[in-house]
Amino acid sequence: MTTSKMPPLALTMGDPAGIGGEIALQAWRVARRTAASPFVYLGSADHLRALAGLLGLDFPIREVSAPHQAIAIFAESLPVLPIPTAAEVRPGIADPANAPAVIAAIDRAVALAMVGEVSGIVTNPINKAVLYEHGFRHPGHTEYLADLCGIATPPVMMLVSEQLRVVPVTIHLPLADAVRSLTTEAIIACGRVVADGLRTDFDIPAPRIAVAGLNPHAGESGHMGREEIDIIAPAVEALRSEGIAITDAAPADTLFHERARANYDAVLCMYHDQALIPIKTLDFDGGANVTLGLPIVRASPDHGTAFDIAGRGLARPDSLIASLRLAANMAATRAAVSTQTAALA
Repeated sequence: MTTSKMPPLALTMGDPAGIGGEIALQAWRVARRTAASPFVYLGSADHLRALAGLLGLDFPIREVSAPHQAIAIFAESLPVLPIPTAAEVRPGIADPANAPAVIAAIDRAVALAMVGEVSGIVTNPINKAVLYEHGFRHPGHTEYLADLCGIATPPVMMLVSEQLRVVPVTIHLPLADAVRSLTTEAIIACGRVVADGLRTDFDIPAPRIAVAGLNPHAGESGHMGREEIDIIAPAVEALRSEGIAITDAAPADTLFHERARANYDAVLCMYHDQALIPIKTLDFDGGANVTLGLPIVRASPDHGTAFDIAGRGLARPDSLIASLRLAANMAATRAAVSTQTAALA
């Protein structure tokens, strides 16, 4: 899918004390050589320059006043739409004084995406504990983005690598709470969003969805738990009745090997680690997180702020590079699907 005529992506700073800045520098070095996934960084140019100096990197960094200016200069300079931090940034030491700048970068990126000035957003990792001190009351990035976009239906988190796409139906909950909160309605809602996202964001006209059982052996016909019978099976039947190709609940321990992966486009998993363990085992550094169900494209690296290695030159940019590439492809796919739909209308 070509992305050459698309607006640039917006890359938010994330927590400036984390690794977001240094992996942004490294991602630009890769992207500028390939002319792939041009982006504009929303954050502090002074911070990036200081970080480049600390890491011994001689990178040209240039402020712009509008996203479209990034395209012309991207091959020579890392374009920055300035959002200054309030306090000096010390790698590895989160400062609540910089929380407003972190939130402002997210707000600006979403606003630009909503009006089409950027083709999508890629968000560097945030530290929620620091943001909570400044009134941030959302469980995480995803919920905040949904609020900014004005949607009531909960968006869906999908983890993507070259080998696998997985979606946890329940996300950041203790395991006992995840089991109690699993409902037929939640699985149906998640399955609908996933099927639509595979069509519109991944150019898969007839998506195939696999379903992981909650219990060992997918409950073994009720002998190891009834969730597959009482909760999952009704959801599967409802989704099938809507024309979605979806499997019955299958034992999770047989769903992720190479031959099994050839039979589906994504897996609905019942809880967080059931989804994240296989994808991180297959591709720990190169996986990306995308949000389905938003009116804008959003991707992010599949890791946190990594305060323990920030500013030491140890952070790998693989996941951010994958996120930028994926967001650009998703934006191009959405544009193509929209054009095709308009032509058929």
